[in-house]
Amino acid sequence: MRQICLLALVVGLAACASSGNAGAGGPIVDMRGVDAQQYRLDLVECNGYADQVQVGQQAARGAAAGAVVAGAVGAIFDGGDGAVRGAGTGAVVGGAHGASHGIDERRKVVRNCLRNRGYAILN
Repeated sequence: MRQICLLALVVGLAACASSGNAGAGGPIVDMRGVDAQQYRLDLVECNGYADQVQVGQQAARGAAAGAVVAGAVGAIFDGGDGAVRGAGTGAVVGGAHGASHGIDERRKVVRNCLRNRGYAILN
């Protein structure tokens, strides 16, 4: 039960992190010679593209894969109880990994979009 609650928390946090400025740690742009109003418009558009990245869905897929793999390993080495514990732990770890991958992908989309529009991305 505890693993299910943790999984729900991970997926919920992933969904929250997937909105806004590509999550925490958005792009740092050299603003010298840049029209700030045009930059804001471009950033909004680029974030719109990043919204197409399904962070929650990636977290759920990671959780499912983690549960299957860790559950199988737990069953092999520890029997029935090991399979259940392994599946729960695997779901949490896999979900966190999937969410992290999705958030990183969102950041990459925003940075690439801004670079393609001529901005100097510093990070």
